Amino acid sequence: MTSPQSPIRATYHERTEKSREAHAKARDLLPGGTSRQAGFWAPYPLTYASAKGAHLTDIDGNRYFDLINNYTAMVHGHSYPPIVEAVRKQSALGTGWAGSNLAQLELAEQITDRMSSLDQVRFTNSGTEAGALAFNIARKVTGRPKLLMARFGYHGSLMEFETGSFGHEGPVTLLATYNDLANFERVLAEHGDDIAAVFLEPVLGSGGVVTGEADFLKGVQRAAQKAGALFVLDEVLTLRFHYSGMQGALGLTPDLTMLGKLIGGGFPVGAVGGNREILKIFDPDDLKLFHTGTFNANPVTMVAGGISLAHTTKDVIARMDTQAATLRTALTEAAHELGLPFSTNHHASCLNLYFSDHPPQSSIVRKDTELIGRFHIAAMNRGLFIAPRGMIALSTIMTQDHISEITECAKMAIADVAAEAE
Repeated sequence: MTSPQSPIRATYHERTEKSREAHAKARDLLPGGTSRQAGFWAPYPLTYASAKGAHLTDIDGNRYFDLINNYTAMVHGHSYPPIVEAVRKQSALGTGWAGSNLAQLELAEQITDRMSSLDQVRFTNSGTEAGALAFNIARKVTGRPKLLMARFGYHGSLMEFETGSFGHEGPVTLLATYNDLANFERVLAEHGDDIAAVFLEPVLGSGGVVTGEADFLKGVQRAAQKAGALFVLDEVLTLRFHYSGMQGALGLTPDLTMLGKLIGGGFPVGAVGGNREILKIFDPDDLKLFHTGTFNANPVTMVAGGISLAHTTKDVIARMDTQAATLRTALTEAAHELGLPFSTNHHASCLNLYFSDHPPQSSIVRKDTELIGRFHIAAMNRGLFIAPRGMIALSTIMTQDHISEITECAKMAIADVAAEAE
């Protein structure tokens, strides 16, 4: 990371004095000054005052293009008018009660219509909760205690998953190498009797936008099911990549599917979907697994999610994909013209940037932390907000004019990094 005396960091300090003061106060009130690790970066995070459309505004009055969109959740940007209006109407009618609501049925129907492997859906309040629920389902169905996941994968902050996200095995967590089918098959052959479920992302999000090879994903599905383990596909992030999710694009038929982000319309959400035979364990007439939550399927989230999903059409998905490819090309050319090593992982509307000649196996083991740290701060100085690890996720409301302006700002930020590296 850049030193406090660097021009890039000095500019950041000058522009964001109120955010610095807010973070100093936050450190007294919140452990580490935040309730979310992904919301922290050195020297201190921005504190935002508002967000609208493709932009964020901080408490110092600085305006930024939002190029991470709350880590892919804000697919339609901020304060999306159809969602705002629907939420306003629902809020006047009530925001939650102990019983069902029609919006829950409508969103569940939308999801199951899009994703053929899902007969039913069980809603939660986050992707992390969805992961915990999927693991509980698998343990109950199989009678087995352990899970297998990809090293550096991410399925939420449940301890069993989080240890694997950092590349470590645990008491119930087994790991194998992403895109290495033989490794997954070997672990399943050795430990299959103990493995309740294999969890897999079709594209590693937190790991650095690493695309899963089709043969690998299909092979792991076969190996998991052969071993008697459930195959759980984590589409919390990847539903934005294809109308029917990556399972629809690749012809996968997971036993369970994790969902979140997009299906909440900007509100807390998660879900687990699957076939009736598996999910009948929740049937009150023959209950096998107890699961509840005060705000599960609350009507505000359900109406917002219904609009969000309905407005994520094939056409807008394709437009975001094209815009991301354009941005990737422009950034690569700009970095190389300035003599900086640069590479990207890219899948559809998401990118991960690296100031290295080749992308690493995962962002967690990258060797360009100093340069990506400089670029992250430099980009904010130029009016762009990306994830500190270099991830970019576009939204449906971005126009070609936006992409052109973003490109110019990013080029200036890259030039700032190059100048400081001399």
